Order: sequence, then C-alpha cells, then structure tokens
Amino acid sequence: MPFTALMAQTIDTNASVVTFKITGGGFFKVNGDFTGMQGDFNFDENDLENSSFNICIDATTIDTNNEKRDNHLKSDDFFNVEKYPEICFKSTNITTKDNHYATTGELTMHGITKTVEIPFTFSNNTFKGTFQVLRLDYNIGEDFGSFRVGHEAEVSINCVVKQ
Repeated sequence: MPFTALMAQTIDTNASVVTFKITGGGFFKVNGDFTGMQGDFNFDENDLENSSFNICIDATTIDTNNEKRDNHLKSDDFFNVEKYPEICFKSTNITTKDNHYATTGELTMHGITKTVEIPFTFSNNTFKGTFQVLRLDYNIGEDFGSFRVGHEAEVSINCVVKQ
C-alpha cells in the first residue's frame, strides 16, 4: 500500500477538554476537568493505518470547582503537577469497532505509562471518547483509601480540531 500523507488537524485548545468523574468521600461524585490540550492529531477515517494521536493535557489546569481540593489534587499526594506537569496519550493503533472507532495507545500520567483503549466517535471535527482509569495503576493518591477517593475514574475526551 502506498504511503499517504495525512493532513494534520490543529487542536482547538479553547474548545477541547478532558472531564472526569470519581467517587469522593464514599458518598458523592467529584466532577472535574483538564484543559490545555495540545499535540499531533492526525485522523482520516479512510486511512486508519496512517492515522495517529500524540496529545497532552496540562495537569496544572485541573478544576473541580473547589480551589482547596484542586490545590490538594495538584500536590504530591495526587498528581504532583510540579514533577509531572502533563498527562499524555500516544496512539499505537486505530481501528473500527461496531459503530465507532477505538484507539489503543500509551497513557502516561504521574510518571507511569500504561496501555489503554479508548473507544471514540469522530463527527463534525470533534473526537469524543470515554474510558475508565484506575488511579492506583498510576500511583495517584495511593495513600488515600477507596472510602475517601474512588479507585476508578471515568474519563471523557472532547477534542475539537480545525481542518
């Protein structure tokens, strides 16, 4: 198959966000988001083999609508944003799955890299994907039991690109 040069799309940083939900205090959900999305977004639904993602978000932008909690999440108890200022995903594969796509790749957070799969859709220049992250896999908040902070976070990506 001949090599096809994909036209890289530019991420609209102002319109793109990563949101998360995790149990807090054993009784309620904490919702938050990260902004500052940057990187290489190369997606062509007709050329998945040559499509790729190499994208980072700014960990210092964590926002749960509670400044005290946000500062604690930025500390070395959790994300340690001074040492690990970015959370990054680099795809290794993109496939079609049922009525959507899926990308497999390396998610690096808090200095630890794990393979994850993100099911996603792409429509109207917008990538939307949701997946689960086990915070202890990345040593995030390892000193806080599941009663205080849930083990699993639901992560949703909304990445808008300009063609």
